[in-house]
Amino acid sequence: MQVGRLISSVVLAAALTLGACGRKADKAGPPEPGDQAVASVGGETVWASDVRREAVGEGLIAEGAPLEVSSEPFHRALDEVVDQKLLAAEAVRRGLDKDPAVERRLAAARERVLGDMLVEAMVQKAANDSAVKGLYQEQLKLAKQAEEFHARQIVLASQAEADAVRKLIAAGGSFEALALQRSTDTATKFNGGDLGYFTAEVMPAAYAAALKPAKAGQVIGPFKAEAGWVVLKLEDRRPEAPISLEQARPQIVRFLTYDEVRALIERLRGQSQVKLLIGPVQGGGREPGSAPMITPASALSQRKTP
Repeated sequence: MQVGRLISSVVLAAALTLGACGRKADKAGPPEPGDQAVASVGGETVWASDVRREAVGEGLIAEGAPLEVSSEPFHRALDEVVDQKLLAAEAVRRGLDKDPAVERRLAAARERVLGDMLVEAMVQKAANDSAVKGLYQEQLKLAKQAEEFHARQIVLASQAEADAVRKLIAAGGSFEALALQRSTDTATKFNGGDLGYFTAEVMPAAYAAALKPAKAGQVIGPFKAEAGWVVLKLEDRRPEAPISLEQARPQIVRFLTYDEVRALIERLRGQSQVKLLIGPVQGGGREPGSAPMITPASALSQRKTP
């Protein structure tokens, strides 16, 4: 554990230790339904949920990912939790919790935990399955549907070579075989020049201009591009499939959460007396409490192609 994170973890553990004074965690029962006791430190139970939370904080697992109690990451996080509790308890024994500077840090840690818990509660309320599905369908209707092309290419060094290849194709030559034999593009020549499915905006302008009026099965070119002279074969064109609900869900949840939290912060600031005692950021800067806007439409624009 890094020193900075160790200090922060000990402060947080001490705050929670002080909050638990006068009660026994063992008697309180599991903090979550189905929780499992995995250790005891000074008579205080360490629960599996405590360890999972630490594992997420350490970056050992992603939020919501499973973590088996028999796994190596679980035991690594468990060691961290035990160490934090031991250090926090020793700090309290030495009376460090009475130091004014420590008291301020403990108060800040408590505020951070309370704020995080409020956000978590708001996420569960605002980003429920019904809200996510509703916003997904709403944005799906508004999303601009693009078109996908499936094409093959043969890239050549000169127009004369490209014209010769085009004549061979017109005479019945195999596009795939000619791509392997003649194309200078090493990224596609070995798979018959296959570019897969793509949208016009991700391709160079010359490709987009050549493909847009073409029909499936048509051979196009040659035309000049940055890589050389190009002959294309348009295999297929189809409406672009939007990203699925499950793929869009994380960004939609972020949007719903941000929107809810932003509204709450604006309301709380309006109801409270907040007065800054320093000047504004030199050279401008964003307004207090502002953040980059997240839009669900941006999630739907992350298209999935085969």
